[in-house]
Amino acid sequence: MFPEYRELITQLKSENAHFSALFQRHNDLDQEIQNMEDGIKPSSGAAIEVLKKEKLHLKDKLYGLLRAADPNGHGKSNGS
Repeated sequence: MFPEYRELITQLKSENAHFSALFQRHNDLDQEIQNMEDGIKPSSGAAIEVLKKEKLHLKDKLYGLLRAADPNGHGKSNGS
């Protein structure tokens, strides 16, 4: 997720408790969804969709935090 922000992600995970918690929740949801899709954990398609929406919402939040914290302006429009 967001390879252009790999270093910044590492930095924020250690320096920003809110970012770290969101990142961990995103990873937990990813694993839970995978377990459901693989049949390891019983679920319905609707339950998986709810978790996928939550995961996408977290990804959007994480991206916003990364853009706000990025000193190099990765992912920002250059105005052209």
